[in-house]
Amino acid sequence: MKNRLLTAEPIWAEEALGIVRIVVGIFMIYHGWEVFDKTKMAEYAVWDTFKNYPSATFMVYLGKAAELVGGILLTIGFLTRIASIVLAGTMAYIAFFVGNGIVWYNDQHPFMFVLLAIIFFFVGPGKWAIDQKRR
Repeated sequence: MKNRLLTAEPIWAEEALGIVRIVVGIFMIYHGWEVFDKTKMAEYAVWDTFKNYPSATFMVYLGKAAELVGGILLTIGFLTRIASIVLAGTMAYIAFFVGNGIVWYNDQHPFMFVLLAIIFFFVGPGKWAIDQKRR
């Protein structure tokens, strides 16, 4: 083990990827759970980013539903690549339009979710995923 720390050889790569996927999925479920809070959703619909849309409320619900469903799929590792595309798109919109592209300080966690979703898209779900059973 000590010698492996000094090499570029992966250590428990599938397990680590699975743990990170599950944690990210749970965080996305947490953010998406607001879809059930009508007061919070009404507050989001009047933000400057959404208020000029003809269907601001629909857009807010669509984004939160994408976070919730994408988070569930990511957590269980089912349709991981599709969930990753949906989450990367949703979080990129939040990072660059709602957050005005300020990704290097303040509220940068949406951009971190974009990067993690891109990793899951290219690398796969890791261990403990339904997608692994479907091979």
